[in-house]
Amino acid sequence: MSQPLRRSRILATLGPATDAPGVVDALLTAGVNAVRLNFSHGTAEQHAQRVATVRAVASRSGREIGVLADLPGPKIRIETFAEGKVALKAGQGFTLVCRNDAPPGDATQVGCSYLGLPGDVVPGDTLLLDDGLIGLRVLRVEGASVHSEVLTDGTLSNRKGLNRLGGGLALGALTDEDRAHIATAARLGVDFIAVSFCRSAADIELARSLARAAGSEAQIVAKIERAEAIENLVEIVEAADVVMVARGDLGVEIGYAELPGLQKTIIRESVARNRVVITATQMLQSMVDNPIPTRAEVLDVANAIIDGTDAVMLSAETASGQYPVQAVEAMARICLGAERQFRHDTDFEAARSGLTRADEAIAMAAMFLTEHIELKAIIALTETGGTARYLSRYRAAAPVFALSRFDEARRKMSLMRDVFPIPFDTRGLSPGVAARSAARQLHALGLLVVGDRVLVTNGDSMEQRGSTNTLRLLEIGPDGRVEGVGAL
Repeated sequence: MSQPLRRSRILATLGPATDAPGVVDALLTAGVNAVRLNFSHGTAEQHAQRVATVRAVASRSGREIGVLADLPGPKIRIETFAEGKVALKAGQGFTLVCRNDAPPGDATQVGCSYLGLPGDVVPGDTLLLDDGLIGLRVLRVEGASVHSEVLTDGTLSNRKGLNRLGGGLALGALTDEDRAHIATAARLGVDFIAVSFCRSAADIELARSLARAAGSEAQIVAKIERAEAIENLVEIVEAADVVMVARGDLGVEIGYAELPGLQKTIIRESVARNRVVITATQMLQSMVDNPIPTRAEVLDVANAIIDGTDAVMLSAETASGQYPVQAVEAMARICLGAERQFRHDTDFEAARSGLTRADEAIAMAAMFLTEHIELKAIIALTETGGTARYLSRYRAAAPVFALSRFDEARRKMSLMRDVFPIPFDTRGLSPGVAARSAARQLHALGLLVVGDRVLVTNGDSMEQRGSTNTLRLLEIGPDGRVEGVGAL
């Protein structure tokens, strides 16, 4: 392994900027580990074509690339203006008309997509438009109209988002449109489905049940972007498979000053509960229009890596930006630089006690050995990726090569930090033979060299899910022979 292996993952959003021939190939070569389909934009046919392209490129290049479908959720937006946009001045009056027959907007009023808004706000509330660029103070509510005072000068254009400072809007997480999108995601065979604006564990469980009913085994991603989600953070993390720090709407609802601390809290809670965590929104935003990131963006990405996030996400940078490939290349370089600053030391006294799963106990034992003897890698022979997930939570100094015969399992491991999924078929092999064969395969791939010591985790029943109960310490001998280590 002469070249450093990048441990953290990159999730890139597909869009018009990635549709040109060869761009997806270049993105994957640059370092993308998983792709995001933003169901707020585009058609089912466009999403299907992008999935087909990714699958074809991944197969051709031998890469394991996960696909994430991001549901729009109940995003509240203003409606349209007669002239497309208006200029607002601080101190002027402005009315949100919450009716289906609201007239085209002007400098005094505009329609609102959420007809329940008048019942959710009271005088004194602050409403934020266009990611907080324009603020409104609620003065009074009259029928379907919310009368307000403009707090900040600015230009407001069609269909901009609306949030209430502090949260509290009574919208459910899954709309009728989302339910239809889940069915589409199931047909496309995506690996992850992201639930926008979730408020509680019940939102996650509903999405999971809808996905299963549609025939999808996708992992469910909880996007933390509401103030209510912070109040219910632990139960949401426990219910989800993956957690996303969605910093856009979250920053608007809870205030930007609180965002850095909350990002660290969400990452910490996710890792502690064995959940994969993604940090998202405007990570390299300037690269939508520029070929290099700002120093502040570099520090932002690096700090998320040092805090322990599994993956960092690119949105408009790749979906619609002018430099999608350069954005991925920059992200990869920043990740590698940050990983050199990351301390791989597990506090075993603070680690979870009273473990009930054998595979989690084996993972902890593997981490202990990794920190006390010289190891080049951990090899996890896994059916579903569960053992690899536990191994990745302990942030070992050694990389985790997760070998599975199932395409779906390998793609679901694409967002796990420190984990490198590789195809390997254990059928017909005894546990000992499978362990040695796996080590020989990694040697043949150039990932291990003579003299490297590795730990192998597997189970007595090779084709049984959740059966990991064994650790083996092996060494690569001359001519690629694999031998058990008899002495340290």
